[in-house]
Amino acid sequence: MDKNILVFAAIVAVGVLTAFRYYGTAEVAEGGIEFFQGTWKEALEKSKQENKPIFLDISASWCGPCKMLKRNTFSNKEVGAYFNERFVNVALDGEIGEGKDLANQLAIRGYPSLFVMDNNGKTLDATAGYHDPKALLKFGESGLKKYK
Repeated sequence: MDKNILVFAAIVAVGVLTAFRYYGTAEVAEGGIEFFQGTWKEALEKSKQENKPIFLDISASWCGPCKMLKRNTFSNKEVGAYFNERFVNVALDGEIGEGKDLANQLAIRGYPSLFVMDNNGKTLDATAGYHDPKALLKFGESGLKKYK
């Protein structure tokens, strides 16, 4: 019996390590999108001061596509240059704090949910799911046109 438990534990450990390696961490590499570190209210104020729309990413810590988006797309240097110049970028966890409140207010149905918003918090454009760099740039361009 002890041998079976040990084999089971080894299989689970390999599975967890494989999943972690595949999905990676949620950190964004240098040169990628720089997310604002402050409250939602402060982000709205910054948006008004800089006359930029808000790019909002609502995700969840357990969400595989969210982690892939952060690892593969948000870390892309072209995506980072585009969004950092034109948007106030905000990333929130949709299951805690302000992120949960916004997720409820916006009635999101899944993660990741991406929004372009004006400086009053009005949604100008929205999409959901994983986007490769090219698709995210198109989404940003579309939202920016609706802002102007």
